Amino acid sequence: MTDTLDFEQLWTEAISFDEFVAAATKHQALWSGVYRTAQIPNWALEAVPAGTNRNFLVIAEDWCGDASNTVPVVAKLADHVAGLNLKIIRRDEHPEVMDRYLTNGSRSIPIVIALDAGFQELGHWGPRPEELQRFVMEHRSIVPKGELYPQVRRWYAKDRGQAILKEVLQAGGLPVASSA
Repeated sequence: MTDTLDFEQLWTEAISFDEFVAAATKHQALWSGVYRTAQIPNWALEAVPAGTNRNFLVIAEDWCGDASNTVPVVAKLADHVAGLNLKIIRRDEHPEVMDRYLTNGSRSIPIVIALDAGFQELGHWGPRPEELQRFVMEHRSIVPKGELYPQVRRWYAKDRGQAILKEVLQAGGLPVASSA
């Protein structure tokens, strides 16, 4: 593994959110539905100063429940804010990238890599909002998977993308009001 990743080359090879969803073989309706119903609050729009340029390079796979609940929200933000761009690379096609962003030794996704206009990394986010990740880590060994994941889905539905937006914007070095 090299010391640095060529994020500009990865960006060139990455696909748009629409291309990713169109090619999805799993949960395509879920990806589209979360995007369609996601609402971007004013605080998130206002967190991106005019003239900002951020590229969000996302590592995902269409079968991932966490990705289908988070990536569409970030994609909608990028679609509504000038200067924010989003592209996706598939985890399983880019192990050398994924292995740089392991979560407790695991290839957990999604991962959002925030890049500046020159494709330098500013930070990254994933695979879940911090609060939800703590919950999952505390309960995964004591709650059967079949019971845990419905709780995860309820968390996402209740949060409505708020934590995701806040944490992704912060990973991109953007100011988020403390009331967000």
